[in-house]
Amino acid sequence: MERIGFLGLGIMGSRMAANLRRAGCELTVFNRTRSRADAFAAEHGATVADDPAALAGASDIVLSMVVDGPQVLGLAREMVAGDGDGKLLVDLSTIGPDAAREAADILGARGWRFVDAPVTGSSPKAEDGTLTIMAGGRAEDVERARALLDVMGGLVLHVGDVGQGQMVKLINNATAAANAAVVAQALLVGKATGVDLDALVQVMAAGSGGSAMLGLKADPMRAHDYATLFKLEHMLKDVRLCLEEGQRAGVPFPAAAAAREALTAAMGRGLGDQDFVALLEAYEGLAGIRL
Repeated sequence: MERIGFLGLGIMGSRMAANLRRAGCELTVFNRTRSRADAFAAEHGATVADDPAALAGASDIVLSMVVDGPQVLGLAREMVAGDGDGKLLVDLSTIGPDAAREAADILGARGWRFVDAPVTGSSPKAEDGTLTIMAGGRAEDVERARALLDVMGGLVLHVGDVGQGQMVKLINNATAAANAAVVAQALLVGKATGVDLDALVQVMAAGSGGSAMLGLKADPMRAHDYATLFKLEHMLKDVRLCLEEGQRAGVPFPAAAAAREALTAAMGRGLGDQDFVALLEAYEGLAGIRL
């Protein structure tokens, strides 16, 4: 049986790692804030590593769920202190295609294999193991990790080479942000024109105006409930990365660009740690009304 390591025990990672433990996986874990790793080990049962190199030495397959590309690249450099000899890193973070390919190069030079496998779905889906996971890498590496990915995800797809998992995720999140921005604007127009918002949401949900974001975010927007399921600053990062890739390819994404501006304005209001539904505040400011 392969030894499993898990790096990053934040909102998403802690829930994903807990599902692996419930499935019977013996885990070695590491988190930059040691107290989180100790708390996870006390609750779920796991070995806590002192640093990424120690975790790598105790693992055959390492899964990571951290914030961004620089963190993943830093972890990769720390983990390759010794020869990989076929070890596999499956990165579940959203870091962009360039960072994924750079991580693969750093690891590959020391005998490691790499899969970029970003996830979509916020903390409730991480909790119940129904995330959607887009895996980029060699087919044999994805299959090696599939049993672990299946524990954490309801849908696991091999979408191409290293970096393609990242690109699919970025496009998906940029679309989600744009949809959430449209829902916010629609609700504000309804508010300003005296529409019954309950009726508006019902009609939109039943018709062509319906969307996942309407179902998920209309009620939190109306309640100004920004309890964090997916941080606004993280959504802004993903949208920015998507736009950069589109620019490189010479393809505009105006809806995502508009959502980026709303997210940026919400960041300026100190809402970066709140759920990305807080982009509503930017549109309320433009409209001069509160939902």
